[in-house]
Amino acid sequence: MTTASQLHSHEIRDHILATGQRIMAGKGFSAVGLNEILTDAGVPKGSFYHYFSSKEAFGVAMLARYFDDYLTELDSTLAQPDLTMAQRLMNYWQLWRETQSFSDCQGKCLAVKLGAEVADLSDSMRVTLQNGTSRIIARLAEALEAGVKEGSLVIDDKPSLVAESLYQLWVGASIMVKIVRHTGPFDSAMSMTQKIIRITAQ
Repeated sequence: MTTASQLHSHEIRDHILATGQRIMAGKGFSAVGLNEILTDAGVPKGSFYHYFSSKEAFGVAMLARYFDDYLTELDSTLAQPDLTMAQRLMNYWQLWRETQSFSDCQGKCLAVKLGAEVADLSDSMRVTLQNGTSRIIARLAEALEAGVKEGSLVIDDKPSLVAESLYQLWVGASIMVKIVRHTGPFDSAMSMTQKIIRITAQ
């Protein structure tokens, strides 16, 4: 286990955030106390309050960090070489399925795990979630528009509306997977996605 004594001062904040994200992805926000995070991270409480004014401020920073990392991964997926944009988009949905299917279908998506919970607890965390998910949807809309222009896919509505619908579809499927504890909802989501995004070239 990495401890604060092994880190430079500029790394401690990120270490606390990474530790909190890992724990809260499994347990949720309210069920995890600061002591659990700090004990696991090997960081004293005083160091925590040097970086974060409250647990809520920590939650905002954790979500912002999560979405920045997520978008970096999404950009990489949507820039895969030697593939059409349609193929890249389908790879994204397949990756979503894989990352949300492990640990008894608990996955690792903070938007899915914390969305409903923290949106009711904290308006600042809700706004951070809104901003993060909006950025994801915007990236997907750009990819859909590019796919239409290159001729690799066909959609029946504006890219922005299709992107929003698809993202909502997969968030909903992720929640259902948690409930039923099997990946059937992802099969349905993939089938619907393939109907909405009609691939015309491989």
